[in-house]
Amino acid sequence: MSMSRPLISIIMPVKNAGPFLEACLDSIHKQSYKNYELIAINDHSSDNSLEILHNYVHRFARLLVLNNNGLGIIDALKTGYAAQNGQFITRMDADDIMPPKKLEYLHDSLLNAGDGHVATGLVKYFSEGQLGEGYQKYEAWLNGLTGASNNFNERYKECVIPSPCWMMKKSDFEKIGGFNSITYPEDYDLVFRMFEGGMKVVGVREICHHWRDHSQRASRNDENYADNNFLDLKLNYFLKLDLKPNRQLFLWGAGNKGKYLAKQLIQQNIPFQWICDNPKKLGKDIYGKILGDTFKSKPNEETQIIVAVANEESQESIKQVLHSTQAYYFA
Repeated sequence: MSMSRPLISIIMPVKNAGPFLEACLDSIHKQSYKNYELIAINDHSSDNSLEILHNYVHRFARLLVLNNNGLGIIDALKTGYAAQNGQFITRMDADDIMPPKKLEYLHDSLLNAGDGHVATGLVKYFSEGQLGEGYQKYEAWLNGLTGASNNFNERYKECVIPSPCWMMKKSDFEKIGGFNSITYPEDYDLVFRMFEGGMKVVGVREICHHWRDHSQRASRNDENYADNNFLDLKLNYFLKLDLKPNRQLFLWGAGNKGKYLAKQLIQQNIPFQWICDNPKKLGKDIYGKILGDTFKSKPNEETQIIVAVANEESQESIKQVLHSTQAYYFA
């Protein structure tokens, strides 16, 4: 691989990744695309992560080890980005594995697509224990979106671009604000800013990331990734980017997520009709709203609807009922 190819900056926060870090670093070192720099930011690790990083400095032509200037992953990403020199930007998680052609696949797809694109690829979860059904479903759903390059179509359901498996031109990345998130989950916020900035997805139909599931993952344990933070982020971007004030807004669902969203809409004085298909809840007064019958309310093409029903079979039934209604699935 010629060193004349553009420099890729890999930004990798590291926090207590000791058990997995050497395998991660080895996978980066084996990349077919050689013109990269790896900027590893130690986020106050209490294990041997920093020692491992320093031990690897001699193996990498461009490995820069920094200490986080602040606290947490947002500050770590900012610290790393301030030191980068690349024309292309990507991220990595310190407990995951790069397939050998990850950088090559993502870079080449961006080069072919041109400005205004974000490249992502297929992901594969792995675990030393039994991989949970939820992760298997998320992997299949995410890869289905990536395979069709239509990730943004379901942007309110889950994070539609995996946080450690994307690449952008530096110029495009900075147009959408880079790592300057002010809210968690920061990776989902970045995805919404990609969409807001008019970025188009180019999906690589190759496995570009091996995603490790283990009991200490931040997504499992860090309170910044609690369900309500995701709901707040989704609702804030919906109100900013997609709400049409001239259309009647419906909220479908009266479970925990539906109730949380209803409370937020009420607090922000956003008018809406609250509906569900649970006969035990119909007609009940919750937060001063009377729950209506979905089939009597009849949302149509002139309305907008937030669907806060998590059950997949129920979602499929809802899609059949709604037809031409503009619907946003928040679960």
